[in-house]
Amino acid sequence: MNPEIEKKYEHVLIAMGANLPSRLGTPVQTLEAAVNEIKANGVEVVKKSRWYRSEPVPVSSQNWYINGVISVKTGHGPEALLALLHEIEGRFGRERGEPNAARVLDLDLVAYGQLVRIGQGAPEIPHPRMHDRAFVLLPMADFAPEWSHPVTGTPLAELIKAIPDDQIAVPLEV
Repeated sequence: MNPEIEKKYEHVLIAMGANLPSRLGTPVQTLEAAVNEIKANGVEVVKKSRWYRSEPVPVSSQNWYINGVISVKTGHGPEALLALLHEIEGRFGRERGEPNAARVLDLDLVAYGQLVRIGQGAPEIPHPRMHDRAFVLLPMADFAPEWSHPVTGTPLAELIKAIPDDQIAVPLEV
């Protein structure tokens, strides 16, 4: 067997979000079910942030989102993992339409260890807008405060300080 296939990649970060109910219930119920579905597909969930309530970016009249981030170990390469995430979104009822539309489930591959892949096709790693998104950075701080952006080297705490004031993301009371 190919040793590369047996390797488990660590510190892979997946951002999760939903702002519409699904057949499984509320956005929180959908996101919890999505975490379980990711696990059921052979991806080890190592850490999970709290759920955050966040205003849509860009600001719009649609429902606010519930967002979180998970850290996983996986034997899937970036393309295979992204394909799996898209497959799971589809199983949950996600329909791809216009950008920034409301959705029942959004799963984004935001970082893959220290891998940098820019301008080489999908997926771009790290996600090209992750460093500008409160709904990604604040959940990451729950379990990875030492994380630094693989391209710029900017520590997570500095990225959080630079979040625009108009982005709101607050932890849900559980």
